[in-house]
Amino acid sequence: MTEQTFSLPEVATISVGAPFRWLSGAWQDYLKAPLPFMIYGIILSAVSAMIAWALVFSGAFAWVFVLSGGFFLIAPILAMGLYEGGRLLERGETPGLTDIILVRGAVRLDLAYLGLALFLIYLFWTRIAQIVYALSTPFMHKTPTDFLTFMFTTQDGISMALTGTLMGGAIAFLAFSLVVISAPMLLSARTDVFIATITSVRCVTRNPLPMLVWGLLIVLLTAIGIATAFFGLILVYPLIGLASWRAYRELVPGSP
Repeated sequence: MTEQTFSLPEVATISVGAPFRWLSGAWQDYLKAPLPFMIYGIILSAVSAMIAWALVFSGAFAWVFVLSGGFFLIAPILAMGLYEGGRLLERGETPGLTDIILVRGAVRLDLAYLGLALFLIYLFWTRIAQIVYALSTPFMHKTPTDFLTFMFTTQDGISMALTGTLMGGAIAFLAFSLVVISAPMLLSARTDVFIATITSVRCVTRNPLPMLVWGLLIVLLTAIGIATAFFGLILVYPLIGLASWRAYRELVPGSP
């Protein structure tokens, strides 16, 4: 019998300006195949908008903020088609809609494990949000006006917003560290979920400031996309996905 050994790939050191370079390159990639990437963004934006409006009309407006925070946790898994598009463009091919919707490399057990881990983190985040909200007020605010008035004009509401933001930010950064590189890396059949997640954490710990900038850019752009009634996500989401592929390729240059 032969013993199979696994080695972690080398991780590069990047500059603080690297995230802006990834976004610039992502825009160039987007222009090479705008139609399939736009359709990808339309699908995601439409689904997100329907969920948000369903919560508003059902009187559970506060959950819009909770699910928006959870969106940052699961979004990297939803971007597998965009990583595939970036991979094809890197090979000199032009991706079509079928290529980025039906990604063969995404149908694997390792990706399911990563998705399960993110889902568990998301459930933990929703439970924390429920506790923070319940401890802040005995009332259930069913309309956007009532909830926003409570959050911005009362001491309890401001404390709730600050506490939720700090705790949610810590949980989101944990999830970001686990998935920022591992999700696109799992398109390669030569790695598994353990090597991918460890590599992702190593990339973040070796480049804390650039990766913090990248995480803040993702939050800012996604918040703009959501604030524009989700229409902005049509462009923002493909750009972040394509830039994430470029981030993976620069941070793990030796990866196949």
